[in-house]
Amino acid sequence: MSPAPEGFEYCVVGDRVVITHRGRRATTLRGEAARGFLADVERGDDQELMARVTGNYKRGNERTARQHPRNARRS
Repeated sequence: MSPAPEGFEYCVVGDRVVITHRGRRATTLRGEAARGFLADVERGDDQELMARVTGNYKRGNERTARQHPRNARRS
């Protein structure tokens, strides 16, 4: 089991939501995406949600993908 994501923060700037990871800007959400994000944050684990939104999370299949014949030549 992978560790829970951490180090994410967000702030609302006007109609945008700026998500940072360990002090660096990861993404900016605008419009409907920003409103949906804020609604989802109120309902659940904001760290997990921000990791998903930014694409900054492990999927658990890295070793399997590395061993696939198509990737055998890559290191």
